[in-house]
Amino acid sequence: MPLDIFIPYWGDPSYMKETLNSVLAQSSDDWLLTVVDDAYPNLEIQDFVTSLDDPRIKYIRKEQNGGITANYRTCVSLATEEVMVILGCDDVLLPNYVQTISAAHKRFPSAAIIQPGVQVIDENSAVVKTFVDVIKQKLVRPHGNGPQLISGESIAANLMHGDWLYWPALAFRTDRMQAVDFRDGFPIIQDLALIMDMIYAGDQLLIEPTVCFSYRRHSESASSSKLIDGSRFVGERDYFTVAAAQARELGWTKAERAARLRITSRAHALALVPKALLSGDAKAAKTLTRHVFGS
Repeated sequence: MPLDIFIPYWGDPSYMKETLNSVLAQSSDDWLLTVVDDAYPNLEIQDFVTSLDDPRIKYIRKEQNGGITANYRTCVSLATEEVMVILGCDDVLLPNYVQTISAAHKRFPSAAIIQPGVQVIDENSAVVKTFVDVIKQKLVRPHGNGPQLISGESIAANLMHGDWLYWPALAFRTDRMQAVDFRDGFPIIQDLALIMDMIYAGDQLLIEPTVCFSYRRHSESASSSKLIDGSRFVGERDYFTVAAAQARELGWTKAERAARLRITSRAHALALVPKALLSGDAKAAKTLTRHVFGS
């Protein structure tokens, strides 16, 4: 059963080549790869994929740029195997990724979402430990020995306290992924919104602690660029309101309370207020402060 890997492409060609090479370097050959190019301005990646001449790799180029949410939807619609991955075009698979995901799915076939172990890398592909990742992994992420299969209100409340998942590293049961859709209007937090919709629908999340993925953090990412100006947190606040209403409909009072408190999201915004003030951006500081202390 091949792992269906998709890369919705729009970004730095050098990072993308590193991502592609990491797929080729897998210890298991049981994978298929589809690159969905969102009309990136040059054809460097198309030429690179062609040069690989690998029958497992398919390249699709869209006629015009449709944005990340539309490209995610395209990837999901193209999936045909039991398990699929939407890989970031600047992230890196460690050689044991496919093997780890395939073994986890075989052992826990009911899991709709698999979160494997992740290391964080910077712009130069050096392994780093950032403050936000330490907080998420040490204080927010559920702890235990070995794989953990979790579902229901406990994981819903946990993720509302803080999203410690790494979206590009996640593997999904294709049938469960295709049963939901990405929400419009949340371009930065669309990944958490989809995962929460799956959890609210009763799907299970498997934590597989084996480290097999390198997640890249750098200042030019879409999420990072929207931190200081505060726009990311406007979208987060709107989404948490939606998530709280979903929890209330299910009678999940702990999850509803966690969505309304959004503790780590508020803390993250608070930490950025001094930087906004130092940069002289009073509007951004006001937006961040509103997110920290607003209802």
